[in-house]
Amino acid sequence: MFEQGLQRVVNRLNTNLSRDSLVQKTTNELREFLQVDRVVLYYFVRQWEGRVTFESLSSSEFSIFGETGPDECFNGEYAAKYETGRIRAIPDIETEEISECHRNFLRKHKVRANLVVPVLNNEKLWGLLIAHHCRETRFWTESDIEVMQKAAKDLEMSPAIRES
Repeated sequence: MFEQGLQRVVNRLNTNLSRDSLVQKTTNELREFLQVDRVVLYYFVRQWEGRVTFESLSSSEFSIFGETGPDECFNGEYAAKYETGRIRAIPDIETEEISECHRNFLRKHKVRANLVVPVLNNEKLWGLLIAHHCRETRFWTESDIEVMQKAAKDLEMSPAIRES
C-alpha cells in the first residue's frame, strides 16, 4: 500500500517535471523565433481565473510571472471564443478596437502588440500562449501565427498536458 502511494507521487512529479520542461522550452523557442520581448503561458487555475505560470523574456524588466488576468475583462464569452480556436493578433493596442479594461491591462504590463492562441485540453480551455512585443508595434505575419498555433498544438498533444 505504501509503495503504491509512493509510486503515484513519483509519477505525478515526473509528469509535472515533463510538463514544466516542455512549456519552458516552448516559450523560449517561440520568443527567439518571433524575436519578441516576452512569451508567456497563461494557465487557468479555475474557470476563467488564471495566472502567468511560465515566461520567456528578452529582458528581466518585462517579467510578469505570477500575474493574474483582469477577471472583469475575461469572461465566459471570451473563453468560448478561444475554446473554438480564436486567434487574436493585435498589432497596436493603442489603435485596436478593444475594451478599455483590456487596453489598460495590456498597458500596465508594457504590451504594445500581442498575439494570443489557445491551448486546449480535452476541448476545454487550459491556457493561453501569448507573445508580447513591448517596445513597439508589431504586424503579426501568417508565419508568426502558424508557429504559435503549432506550438499550442504540440503542447495540447503532450501526455504531460493531457494528464494535468
